Amino acid sequence: MTAPAWQYRSSAPGIVWPGIPDQEGAALLALQFQLERTQWLAPRQLAEFQFRQLDVLARHAWDSVPYYRERWRGLYDPGKPLESGAFARLPCLARGDVRAHYEALKSRAIPPSHGGTGESRTSGSTGSPVRVLKTALCELWWRAFTLREHRWHGRDLSARLAAIRQGMNAGEGVGWGIATDTVLETGSLVTLPVGTDVRVQLEWLERQRPAYLLTHPTNLAELARLSLVRGVRLPGLLEARTSGEMLPAETRALCREAWDIPVRDMYSANEFGYLALQCPRHEHYHVQAEGVLLEVLGEDGRPCAAGEIGRVVITSLHNFAMPLVRYDIGDYAEAGASCPCGRGLPVLARIVGRTRNMLVMRDGSKLWPAFGIRGLDEKIPVLQHQFVQKSYDVIEARLVAERPLTPDEERGLRDRVLAKLPRGFELRVAYVENIPRGAGGKFEDFVSEVVAAP
Repeated sequence: MTAPAWQYRSSAPGIVWPGIPDQEGAALLALQFQLERTQWLAPRQLAEFQFRQLDVLARHAWDSVPYYRERWRGLYDPGKPLESGAFARLPCLARGDVRAHYEALKSRAIPPSHGGTGESRTSGSTGSPVRVLKTALCELWWRAFTLREHRWHGRDLSARLAAIRQGMNAGEGVGWGIATDTVLETGSLVTLPVGTDVRVQLEWLERQRPAYLLTHPTNLAELARLSLVRGVRLPGLLEARTSGEMLPAETRALCREAWDIPVRDMYSANEFGYLALQCPRHEHYHVQAEGVLLEVLGEDGRPCAAGEIGRVVITSLHNFAMPLVRYDIGDYAEAGASCPCGRGLPVLARIVGRTRNMLVMRDGSKLWPAFGIRGLDEKIPVLQHQFVQKSYDVIEARLVAERPLTPDEERGLRDRVLAKLPRGFELRVAYVENIPRGAGGKFEDFVSEVVAAP
């Protein structure tokens, strides 16, 4: 199937086709031209290019960032090219380090050609937001990877996009957003706050009839469940796009059942922009290696092999205002094998979650729980659910339901959940009117309130 042709925006008066971009658009398309080629490089070649860029970044950080000059003393030699072994010896940067040393992490010699600077803040879903200083070039890379993601999935940019996200007001406008509208003619964008009642959201989608839907994974799952309950099909919807939360496999299945559409997920962070994008042919993710060096490390600090789960450590390759080198972002992911699609970009099999999404055992060990109620939710009237670990042996199931569960339904829920947990847990059911989203509009299916003993 041939992807729809894109109409490029022209900045030259009297010229409609072919479009002649302005200076900013030309830079964006130049990056796009290169990204079309670098994605096919062999992994070894990609790594070589990454370390060429990383060597320049590390020298800049050593020369102009007080924090690194102090922290790397005895570990980094600016007189030698940075290679993988020396890089692995550099200490990781924790979120608390960035909060505590914000001023010391700023460069004293930002290259003027990198453009103006601006501050980005994380959503603070843990209660402690992180501030990061970025340059205009960081914004350019975000736009370039946005275009790559559209290109990979062959979207018709002249169609209507519906976005249900945090911080959005209800409205309609022309253009999908600044990332595309700089260089491309796009269709209309309709928006709605993610805090809107899911029943109102579904009715709104029926009226708007979008081709594409952009929202958070948990909100998408709620919409799909409600659609199945009400028999709403949303004709014309071609694809759902998600970001900001972990995407469970059951949400993909729900969307196929409810609307017969695929889900395309994006892994990003405010500190960096895009980290990984879903492969055009598979459901795993390709690390955006032209913009970041992403490590998946085990508890011993060594790189994880394919199939192993480890913590995600990121280095931004182009932020010269506030270099983040080996930043432990607090996420866990499963390393993936090379992709059959032929792209040399590194693979993440799945994004697993954050530390607070791990079940804490009495002996201090942790494990990743899987509470999916797929299949069971066809029999019980649950619109929204969240599991919370209250103690070493108690899990609370918070349910937003159309009606209270019958004793048999509640027993079935308990049996399903407890079968996926180690022995000795108790499940308590609590009915609530609504389960609020956290900062940044994010929602977590499971949260542990238990702190592991040292």
